[in-house]
Amino acid sequence: MGIEIERKFLVVGDGWREAAHKVVPMAQGYLNDLAAMDAGAMKASVRVRIAGEEAFLNLKSRELGHTRQEFDYPIPVDDARGLLALCVGGLVDKRRHYVQHAGFLWEVDEFLGDNAGLVVAEIELPSADAAFDKPAWAGREVTESVRYYNLALSTRPFAQWDQAERDGEA
Repeated sequence: MGIEIERKFLVVGDGWREAAHKVVPMAQGYLNDLAAMDAGAMKASVRVRIAGEEAFLNLKSRELGHTRQEFDYPIPVDDARGLLALCVGGLVDKRRHYVQHAGFLWEVDEFLGDNAGLVVAEIELPSADAAFDKPAWAGREVTESVRYYNLALSTRPFAQWDQAERDGEA
């Protein structure tokens, strides 16, 4: 069983762009939605992702915070395209920028489409209490805020948020 320990931050400014050493376009969707998770009808999100020339089926346990069970399986891209057609909610399109900083790999997701304008950085850690140097472009932490989870963005994209939500006040 895989365990994911991840922290998530809103990105401020463009200082991360010149440090990015790789960019991968991604399209992903979910075979279940946030309502099924919130109602307890499902205990894991089921995601299909095409990342560049690869595709994956991913299951992630429903726990708020930085630590979750995660299972990730490579699948044929044609299968992923078929599964994306079965997804509920909208598709999440983004460009993932890979940035090395102080010994850790940061993934900066620049969202497109209905989530355009949102940029979030994630760091995966070896343990929940691992120390790391937060770069200047990593702003407010949103690890505990469900609305920034990709599953939530597929159901209620950034374009539908009011100004208070965008400012982190709601």
